[in-house]
Amino acid sequence: GGLKDEDRIRVEASNFDTESLLRCFECSSSDARTHGSQGGWPAAAAALALTRAFSTARVHGGLKDEDRIRVEASNFDTESLLRCFECSSSDARTHGSQGGWPAAAAALALTRAFSTARVHGGLKDEDRIFTNLYCDGSPWIDGALKRGDWHRTKDIVQLGPDKIINEMKKSGLRGRGGAGFPSGLKWSFMPKNNTEKPQYLVVNADESEPGTCKDREIMRHDPHKLIEGCLIAGSAMRAQAAYIYIRGEFVYEAACLERAVAEAYKAGFIGKNACGSGIDFDVYVHRGGGAYICGEETGLLESLEGKTGKPRLKPPFPANAGLYGCPTTVTNVETVAVAPTIMRRGGDWFAGFGRKNNTGTKLFCISGHVNNPITVEEEMSIPLRELLEKHCGGVRGGWDNLLAVIPGGSSVPVMTKSVCDDVLMDFDALKEVGSGLGTAAVTVFDKSTDIVAAIARLSKFYAHESCGQCTPCREGTTWMQKIMDRMVTGDAKIEEIDMLYEISQQIEGHTICALGDAAAWPVQGLIRAFRPEMEARILNKQAGKL
Repeated sequence: GGLKDEDRIRVEASNFDTESLLRCFECSSSDARTHGSQGGWPAAAAALALTRAFSTARVHGGLKDEDRIRVEASNFDTESLLRCFECSSSDARTHGSQGGWPAAAAALALTRAFSTARVHGGLKDEDRIFTNLYCDGSPWIDGALKRGDWHRTKDIVQLGPDKIINEMKKSGLRGRGGAGFPSGLKWSFMPKNNTEKPQYLVVNADESEPGTCKDREIMRHDPHKLIEGCLIAGSAMRAQAAYIYIRGEFVYEAACLERAVAEAYKAGFIGKNACGSGIDFDVYVHRGGGAYICGEETGLLESLEGKTGKPRLKPPFPANAGLYGCPTTVTNVETVAVAPTIMRRGGDWFAGFGRKNNTGTKLFCISGHVNNPITVEEEMSIPLRELLEKHCGGVRGGWDNLLAVIPGGSSVPVMTKSVCDDVLMDFDALKEVGSGLGTAAVTVFDKSTDIVAAIARLSKFYAHESCGQCTPCREGTTWMQKIMDRMVTGDAKIEEIDMLYEISQQIEGHTICALGDAAAWPVQGLIRAFRPEMEARILNKQAGKL
């Protein structure tokens, strides 16, 4: 860039007798090699083209495939690129502490370029798994049978653990509780030749993540899908029983589950010789005490055993020593509930939705500043903007009134509007932009939101819900809450923003469970995305404008 004048190629119009050239259009000769009455208009046109900045000297375009430059997203270390946003150098020609965010932004843009190769979304009604999500029919066994639940479940169970797990692996299903671990692989961790201890399936129905409201819709409107899923998943894990650990505040949902379980026992679908498969399988509903920490799998197991819900150190992992010291798999409600449909329609069918490694359909629960808050089943990898505008009537006040979105429950970092414009709703796309899919609980904030106060409220929640077992979490969440409260009013110093970020990093990754990470990420996301807002508030307070 910055071409000097002495290096430019100059074309002077005075080199050509333009008027005489124009007069040549009146000539009729087809001989373009001479000029004048014999040259005719072809010669004039040829010469006149030279006066038009040489732009038509050669036709460009039609690039061949073999000449294209291909960029593979795997060429970039996306996580280190995201860390570069913390750098301050404006020199974009290097990467790392000298490269700064311009280099990271440029390279990160390349990793996102392929996310729009195919448009996802627009799930058809015949492809929906949760067909009674809005209670259009009866949630009880009569309605469940009409919707196809419990259809040839015996045949599915009798396929055996290996075939069921292979089909789940083929489907590409990843855990719907937040972590996104491949479900088929997780199920395969259970011991195959254990004859000494019983094995258990535990379904995490605690759903305490703020903004998340999907599992409760399954439990109150489609409970038989969950119970049938327990039988199929349990048989694949060689489990003898399933425990559904439901949040204590879900009084109605627990009652629905208990009624559905009683119906399934009466019909012979579970219990002795479940569905006539020759397998004995029991299902129990256990009401928890309403603690957020019990959503963590080992904290849940402790609570299920009647102890204080404090997470366990790993190893041993639950697959080796879980509930009552027996092999156990803990998994999410939605993950288990989709298993029967996947087995009936095939893993390849499920894998046909969404991008690679982000396959299937997903329940998205959308709340906040949208015209129609909703829980909706859609294809994975649907663009966030399409999801909001198609199913929620758009952002309140229009898309341009959007301030930010938390895409996966309160524990994932917030995204600004510029990111929301084209981001896809799946695990990998959201990880690329420094956030996460989590539970797919989308919380929308318009420009009327005090975003600092909103994140401060989340900090208060996590400080309250910390079990206190780990010092970084017990002390750090309280420190963050106190600093965030002062950030809201502007009663802080500019340098405290960096101190707040440092505290969050000392919590993240230094605790037994992921609650520390969940407390740190919203604060980190706020600082990355809205630091100017935080600084302006402090300066305005110091200047007496607040």
